[in-house]
Amino acid sequence: MQRICAIFLLLIVSPFLLFIMVLILLIEWKTPIFVQLRIGINKTNFRIYKLRTMKNGKITMLGVLLRKTAIDELPQLINIIKGDMNFVGPRPLTLADITRLNWNKNSHKKRWSVKPGITGMAQLINVCDPKLSWRKDMEYIESRSAKLDRSLLWQSILVPFIGKQQVKQHVHKSTT
Repeated sequence: MQRICAIFLLLIVSPFLLFIMVLILLIEWKTPIFVQLRIGINKTNFRIYKLRTMKNGKITMLGVLLRKTAIDELPQLINIIKGDMNFVGPRPLTLADITRLNWNKNSHKKRWSVKPGITGMAQLINVCDPKLSWRKDMEYIESRSAKLDRSLLWQSILVPFIGKQQVKQHVHKSTT
């Protein structure tokens, strides 16, 4: 069902996505799609697709807008179609992230028992703290349901309209 929804959404947003990609290409003179190796379910590697928002290690002016509205995440619909990701789940990390966070022990194995998601509980909180992110990932894995996924998706859908910070503030208030 997620793959069908992702195909449908990709078809709907493809003209807009194409416009943004051409804009990135014209402004940055770089490939508009950023591809990076991430770790997925059962710690398998997959290539994630995002819109390019950085140049020479710095966020571009267009990148600021794309990130603030989460539009840079739209190409991840391809990852859902391919079966690498779900709409909701723990954030897909790089191997460097896992090492930096020290989340590579057996006690962290549960995090990789589900597919990563474009959005999730940890992505919607208003703080960037590894311990809190871990707790939110575990909370999601242990209590995941269609109702929870719908709630998290709805909150994520609001991001392009009211901004990531406003949604994060709302979610943080409702989860504390």
